[in-house]
Amino acid sequence: MMMAKKNRRRPKPVAVQQRGPSMGMIIGVVVVVLFAGAVGFGIYWTQQQNTVAAAANTPAGAVADGVPVGRADAPATVDVYLDFQCPVCQRYEQQSGPTLEGFVASGAARVVYHPVAFLDRVSGGYSSRASAAAGCASVAGVFPPFLKSMFANQPPEGGSGLPADRIIALGQQAGAGPDFAQCVNAKTYAPWTASLTDAASKAGVNATPTVKVNGQDIDNTDQALRQAVEAAKK
Repeated sequence: MMMAKKNRRRPKPVAVQQRGPSMGMIIGVVVVVLFAGAVGFGIYWTQQQNTVAAAANTPAGAVADGVPVGRADAPATVDVYLDFQCPVCQRYEQQSGPTLEGFVASGAARVVYHPVAFLDRVSGGYSSRASAAAGCASVAGVFPPFLKSMFANQPPEGGSGLPADRIIALGQQAGAGPDFAQCVNAKTYAPWTASLTDAASKAGVNATPTVKVNGQDIDNTDQALRQAVEAAKK
């Protein structure tokens, strides 16, 4: 006698519920994102504040990293990185200063002077003081004659440099008004000096004088200067 087969029901599969990230994980991720955003914003804000501060301290007639002289649309831009304590810079001014003046007068070139303070350690801080005073001379509208006078009266290497009253006298002889003395004594543009010196270092300038024409380094000779400016005119 055959026995009837019993129908066996297969158990239904149990649905496995996939678990998403826990609330703790979500909060942790949010916190990390917010922290990273806050740090990024803090860096950005600091950079913006530094930029604003540097711009606020830029002397009238100057730019963030130097003092331009001549027409902005001149075919050649000559960048001269100098230190008022540098003897070779003095010789370059004596050699090529008249050439640069001629280029400015004719409109052939615009000259941007960068009075850096590389020699502070060997001049008792005179490089910085002289550069800051150059910012005062820019405000007074007498930068070119002041530069010539400062190099004509350059102090010996290794000393403490010209005292403030001597710098003030040279500026006044160049035509600066009564506000020049207060500006020099207060070292008003010392932050500007620090900023332009840092900018020069970041641009790869590590010696003075360094001369560039339209961004290209040239030899510190009058012939090289004339050839580069003439080439820019073509």
